[in-house]
Amino acid sequence: MSWEAWFTIGVVFLLSGVFLFTRWATDIALLGGVTLLLVVGVITPEQALSGLSNEGMVTVGALYIVAAGLYETGGIGWLAQSVLGKPRSLAEAQLRLMAPVATMSAFLNNTPVVAMLIPAVNDWAKKYRLSVSKLMMPLSFAAIAGGTCTLIGSSTNLVINGLLMAETAHRQGLGMFDVAWVGLPVALLTLGYILLASRRLLPERKPVISPDADAREYTVEMLVAPNSPLEGKTVEAAGLRQLPGMYLIEVQRGGHLIPAVGPLERLKGNDRLVFAGIVESIVDLQKIRGLAPATEQIFKLDVPRPERCLIEAVVSDSCPMVGKSIREGRFRTLYNAAVIAVARNGERLNKKLGDIVLRPGDTLLLEAHPSFVEQHRNLRDFFLLSALEDSAPPRHERAYVALLILAAMVTVVSLGWLSMLQAAMLAAGLMIITRCITGRVARRRVDWQVLLVIAASFGIGQALHVSGAAVAVADGLAALGTGSPWAALAMVYLMTAVFTALITNNAAAVLMFPIAIAVAETTGASLLPFAVTIMVAASASFASPIGYQTNLMVFGPGGYRFFDYLRIGLPLTVLVGSVTVLLAPLVWPF
Repeated sequence: MSWEAWFTIGVVFLLSGVFLFTRWATDIALLGGVTLLLVVGVITPEQALSGLSNEGMVTVGALYIVAAGLYETGGIGWLAQSVLGKPRSLAEAQLRLMAPVATMSAFLNNTPVVAMLIPAVNDWAKKYRLSVSKLMMPLSFAAIAGGTCTLIGSSTNLVINGLLMAETAHRQGLGMFDVAWVGLPVALLTLGYILLASRRLLPERKPVISPDADAREYTVEMLVAPNSPLEGKTVEAAGLRQLPGMYLIEVQRGGHLIPAVGPLERLKGNDRLVFAGIVESIVDLQKIRGLAPATEQIFKLDVPRPERCLIEAVVSDSCPMVGKSIREGRFRTLYNAAVIAVARNGERLNKKLGDIVLRPGDTLLLEAHPSFVEQHRNLRDFFLLSALEDSAPPRHERAYVALLILAAMVTVVSLGWLSMLQAAMLAAGLMIITRCITGRVARRRVDWQVLLVIAASFGIGQALHVSGAAVAVADGLAALGTGSPWAALAMVYLMTAVFTALITNNAAAVLMFPIAIAVAETTGASLLPFAVTIMVAASASFASPIGYQTNLMVFGPGGYRFFDYLRIGLPLTVLVGSVTVLLAPLVWPF
């Protein structure tokens, strides 16, 4: 091997050590590796930056905006409620999540499926007090495994089938469900393994919200809108009993008061619901379709409601509102902000919101334009001002538009009318044009760290390819397995899995296919079992977050570290490899 090949292999081992034994950010480490390869001349600037123009990276970026459009309109909440339901245990929650995801991924591109469900799973975990780290990796693994069940379930399957058709004399490839003979057992094995092993092998990282924490507690009144989806539902069915750190104190209906509200109490239009709880759960209340703050002041602000956010403000002793009620002091007129809740040292305030007389140290929860913080930061009226992340009221009236855009994107890709990149970019643009999401929020919702990791991974892959390191390693391993077709098949799976962990799945598949042809000819075996093995191995990237896009997408939301993937994914990769190597020759004999 050339010195460039040895240097590239050294950089790969160095990065592996950094991932396993340090807490360096993945994107910083990979960009550092690409920089080393660029500086010493292993790759050119064009090759180092090739990932920035890669379709996969741009597609993922566009899909973040599509998912954000669904989230901002409340469409994600509807999907979560209808698909995921109410689990009674962690295992049931994982099964409720993985079964539909694997099924959808068999017929749809798994990247948009995961992008769409990440915010839904995050909210779902918070609502039912589940550890999000126990759900995000199962989401990705189920999507990957489901994609192995049909020819269109993964782009890798289509790539290998195209190469197979070009190689065979009669241009005969695999049928739509031929790969299911191996893919379906692999999917079932993956789901079963996650259910059995995840409790011990996945980390337990709870959300920040803790109902038992000594947190600042607000009292807030919400109004059930007439003719809304909540009217006629029980309190439990409306999801008003599962909010962490929040409980329903009473219901005011006309002139009657209903204390100690039971779970089977049915809601009616214009019911005033009095809650007590932490601020994060008030943000969740805001996102429930059919609920709105009971104060009429929110409808009198001169800022469109979807452009507002929630802001916490601590009243100072020099505030002109001190000693006056919120109504008497004309808070909305003075500050162009509506008070929707007040917290006072854990004390429950029984008065109506407008009648509360403010004191120094009271914490107000305001609904206002995000610029409120900058405009009033230096005033002496408030000790502290803090805007809450992701607290804009959902654009519920546009939820159906967002869902229609999503359905159209999936349909045109499934029918082959547009590529995934074209459809994702068009859908992202439509989300902004139809005002399902603003440009400001769209820019903030893109996970730039994930995109940088994808781009840097392509640079590493280019170095492995152009330096000859990939071919040299593949030739060496292939020589070890040419004694028998079974050993050769196992080596092909191993090499493909290794390359998928280092470079992209499609690049690994394309690199391994000619090697598989040579190995099949050497052993006198049929090419078909080798082709199917490459399909599965290139998709079944469980031991590394950088081997598959969906693994990267759940890396941040799940709070994972590199070693988390290795701990649970390496045994699964070995199990999937064993099943594949066993079944492929039985279905397509050597």
